[in-house]
Amino acid sequence: MEPIFAVALVIAGAAAGLASGMLGVGGGFIMVPVQIWALTSSGVEPTLAIRISFGTALAVALPTAVNGALGHHRRGAVVPRAALLLGVAGFVGAFFGGAVAAVAPGEILRVAFGLVVIAAAVRMAASPDTKSSGGGGEDEVDGGYGGYGDGRGGGLSRSDAVYLLLGLPVGFISGLVGIGGGLIMVPVLSMAMGFGIHRAVGTSSAAIILTSSGGVLSYLYHGLAVPDLPPFSLGYVNLLMAALLAGASIPMAWAGVRAAHRLPADRLRTVFSLVMIYIGLEMMGAFEILQLPI
Repeated sequence: MEPIFAVALVIAGAAAGLASGMLGVGGGFIMVPVQIWALTSSGVEPTLAIRISFGTALAVALPTAVNGALGHHRRGAVVPRAALLLGVAGFVGAFFGGAVAAVAPGEILRVAFGLVVIAAAVRMAASPDTKSSGGGGEDEVDGGYGGYGDGRGGGLSRSDAVYLLLGLPVGFISGLVGIGGGLIMVPVLSMAMGFGIHRAVGTSSAAIILTSSGGVLSYLYHGLAVPDLPPFSLGYVNLLMAALLAGASIPMAWAGVRAAHRLPADRLRTVFSLVMIYIGLEMMGAFEILQLPI
C-alpha cells in the first residue's frame, strides 16, 4: 500500500472514532469514501472496492463501538435493554443486508449509501430536542429499567416488540451500505422514542456492537470465494486497512465520548447533521456533477 493511502486511512480512522464516541455512529460514513478512493486508486475494480469498503468499515466499527459504548455507559447514557433488543434484531438484519450488497451493482450501492446518510441527517436536523430530568441531564428512562415506559416525548411505545421491529430494518440498511446503524438509530431513538440526544447516542453505540457483528459475518462469508481481492483480504474485509483504521479510531472514540457530554444537545445535533449531509452528497457524486471543488 502506498504511504499516502496509509496516512489517509489513519486520519479517516481518527475522525471515525471521534464521530463514533461523539455521535453514536459507527463512523462508516467517514471511512467508506476514503477506502473507496484508496482502493480504486490502487487499481481495484470500483464495485469490488465498494464492497470491501463496506465490509471493512463494519469491522472497524465493531471495536470502536465497544469503546464508545463503555464510555457512555459509565456516564449513565446507555439503556441496556433497548440496546440489546435493537442489537439482536440488527444483527439478523445486517447479515441479510450484507448478502444483498454482495450481488448489488456498485453504483446502486453508492447512491443507497448517500441517500441513507442524507435522509438520516435531515430527520435529525429537523427533530426537536427532547430533554427531561435524569442521568446526564437527559431522559431518565423508567429509572434505567431498559427502556420500558409510556414513550413520553416520542410517538412509539418503548416495548420489546417495538425495539425488535426497529432493529431489523436498521440492521438491514446497516449491512447493505456498510454503516454501523447509528446514522439511522440515533434519529429514531431521539425522535420516535423520545430519548434525549445523549441517551440516544449512548444506546446506539451499544446496539452497534451487535449490528456491526452481523454485517461483518455476512461480508466475510459472501466474499470468501471472490477472485481479485487485494492482499490481506478475508472475504470482503481487508485486514490491513482495518488495522490502520481501527488503530486510530479506537483511542479517538474516548475523546468523542468526552466531547459528547460537554457539548450542548443542539450543537451536537448540528455537527451530526452537517457532516452526514456532506458525506452523502460526496458519495452520490453531487459535487462532481455540479463541478464544485469540495
